[in-house]
Amino acid sequence: MTNIQVQLKEDQVQSYTFEVTCADDGGQTTHSVTLDKSNYITWTDRKIKPEIWVEKSFEFLLEREPKESILRRFNMTVILEYFPEYIREMKQLCRSN
Repeated sequence: MTNIQVQLKEDQVQSYTFEVTCADDGGQTTHSVTLDKSNYITWTDRKIKPEIWVEKSFEFLLEREPKESILRRFNMTVILEYFPEYIREMKQLCRSN
């Protein structure tokens, strides 16, 4: 099981920047992730905190690839380029929690 830690680094006018650490028995990786506020509102309707969306997004990614394969710096919209089902599955995941 991978432990996911999400820390807000910057809260800017148009986006959030988070530092995400993924750790397991094999070591850890650190990622700098940007979440545009407009996407956050569209995707979540503000029903969950941005930090939770990012954490759940990493759970989504870790189900599909090892932590070492996740980009070290990216905007959350990039996930859609690799996984078109991302938003649909994330909305379902967040509704069930």
